[in-house]
Amino acid sequence: MATAGKVIKCRAAVAWEPTAPLMMEEIEVAPSQEGEIQIKVVATGVCHTDLYHLFEGKDKCGFPSVLGHEGAGVVESVGPGVTDFKPGDKAIPLFLSQCGECKFCKCPKTNLCDRNNRTIFHIIFHPLAFFGNVSFSLWQTVINQIAVAKIDDDAPLDRVCLLGCSISTGYGAAVNTAGVIPGSVCAVFGLGAVGLAAVMGCKNAGASHIFAVDINEQIFEKAKIFGATDFLNPKAYNKPISEVLSEMTSGGVDFSLECVGNTEVMRTALESCVKVWGVCVLVGWTNVKDISARPIQLISGKTWKRSLFGARTLLQNWLIDYMTGKIKLDEFITHKMSLEQVNNAVNLMKTGIRCILNISK
Repeated sequence: MATAGKVIKCRAAVAWEPTAPLMMEEIEVAPSQEGEIQIKVVATGVCHTDLYHLFEGKDKCGFPSVLGHEGAGVVESVGPGVTDFKPGDKAIPLFLSQCGECKFCKCPKTNLCDRNNRTIFHIIFHPLAFFGNVSFSLWQTVINQIAVAKIDDDAPLDRVCLLGCSISTGYGAAVNTAGVIPGSVCAVFGLGAVGLAAVMGCKNAGASHIFAVDINEQIFEKAKIFGATDFLNPKAYNKPISEVLSEMTSGGVDFSLECVGNTEVMRTALESCVKVWGVCVLVGWTNVKDISARPIQLISGKTWKRSLFGARTLLQNWLIDYMTGKIKLDEFITHKMSLEQVNNAVNLMKTGIRCILNISK
């Protein structure tokens, strides 16, 4: 390709500082090096983790940056040493690399990797942070091949991009981390895209009852589409929602998944589980407050787990499941916008509305 081995100038949505609107800027993208792939970005989802970094994380070291970590595109060129990709391949970058060589990759207990992408973005000689190991709110990007998954040629990029984060995260938390079993009773706290994907995972795993818990009752109809059977608004009760769930389930649910990123909700999710065998999975992302629980909750037999990116990267399998109708993706998308409308998409995300940005020119 004409851009192979060259510095690329392209448009990107840059976050200059916390809480400030994103600015459309022309940036420079470094050329591919050994083992790297240049990708033309086609579509990216606006995820709540982007909002967390922009409004909640309070980490000024992460600015300025190019946000976005849930995208899909087409390979433009490949650097030296790349053998598994060729120009024209469709691909989904992964915010968790899989180098296969570090101590984490060699351990079957985790999907974490100790290797990250290098800084490739610059604006007026100023380096830009590489958000989520991916960064996708721009026209062109360069990513190490260990953080890219090749996908089928007939995969619709403006939908399967969601597998780059939210759907894989929520669905995998239910079927992989929690290990939901047929006939079990589940509760999902928070009905954003991750939570709805967790509901779908519980349903596909055979749960008999799935309680959808959220203070926004307008999302309950959407949750029903993904398999939720019961709906609870914590503000509608004069007692803790964990007590309500305990009363409704004869002692608590078998599996609970916290998909908000709120430490108080995390504790509530744990307290909503049945003692002895209840499993609570922390899925929501936060690093602002400490978490606490009464030791007796765990001593009595409950299990507290964490899940990052669905615990295992099964993107190819889930793509097949989408193409065959087992996994829903289209139903998650409420709006499609251009990259220039990114601030509108961010504002809609604050209200729970998920947008897909059509990036390519």
